[in-house]
Amino acid sequence: MESGVVGEGEKGLTEFKSEIAVLTKVRHRHLVALHGHCLDGREGHLVYEYMPQGPLSRHLFDWKEEGIKPLEWKQRLIIALDVARGVEYLHNLAQQIFIHRDLKPSNILLGDDMRAKVSDFGLVRLAPEGQTSFETRLAGTFGYLAPEYAATGRVTKKVDVYSFGVILMEMITGRKAIDNSQPEENIHLVTWFRRKLIEKDSFKKVIDPVIDTLDEETLASITTVAELAAHCCAREPYQRPDMGHVVNVLAPLVDVWKPTELNGDDMFGIDLDMSLPQALSKWQAFEGTSTMDISSSSSSLLTSAENTQTSIPTRPAGFADSFTSSDGR
Repeated sequence: MESGVVGEGEKGLTEFKSEIAVLTKVRHRHLVALHGHCLDGREGHLVYEYMPQGPLSRHLFDWKEEGIKPLEWKQRLIIALDVARGVEYLHNLAQQIFIHRDLKPSNILLGDDMRAKVSDFGLVRLAPEGQTSFETRLAGTFGYLAPEYAATGRVTKKVDVYSFGVILMEMITGRKAIDNSQPEENIHLVTWFRRKLIEKDSFKKVIDPVIDTLDEETLASITTVAELAAHCCAREPYQRPDMGHVVNVLAPLVDVWKPTELNGDDMFGIDLDMSLPQALSKWQAFEGTSTMDISSSSSSLLTSAENTQTSIPTRPAGFADSFTSSDGR
């Protein structure tokens, strides 16, 4: 449950009511569900579903202090895909277009299964019908704000895409969007990350050192996500992908299909190069069934193959010569 004093004046009350309005209109497995709310004077309460593992920021930046295991790369990929699907729903699949405006690791909550849900909808804005961009009061968190939004206050879906790109960079590097402990030229993650991505030889150095399994497959996956993050954080909004494309890039990385290794035997231990009688004999031995005369069975198979028409069953009595589409519903 989230509770506290509603912010100063109309601003805090508006954000409180906005969160309630959004969460009663949208429902998705990767958006935190609102179970109830209460407003008593200036004290507001929001009752969310319980997410026992807390925010993503806890697992990315504070895992040592919290005494928990750092996230493996596969876990980070799954979380990124969960968030992308939640935001894609807000942008493209809900009945109306919602723009979150405050995507960041502290607003991404994890369950015990380490699956992610987007939370904190106090700054969400509903796009006016028929409009792809609109002006609004500047809100959000520095380090995650798209440059055009920070400069003009104009909001589009690409504002959320930019923030998501920053989150991807944080998941790859283990660094915060703004890190004042770094030298001045490295404080802003996006600028530093872009520079390192261009320097191919030194890119491995940006990867979070706690990701200890850096085999060829993992490195290829990280490189793909890094390139996606750079596209999401492109300076111009039109150069950024939409969240549907982001999902399409991340999904194959999470569920990598691999063909089973071929060998000479199938699941019954039958050599695919052996003759049919030999295969039948081996299969019977595998099944533990009584043996049969291989020669007679193979000859009967040949006979039926030569006259396949005899294997077609006769039409049952009372079966119509034809039927209409209504008969087959």
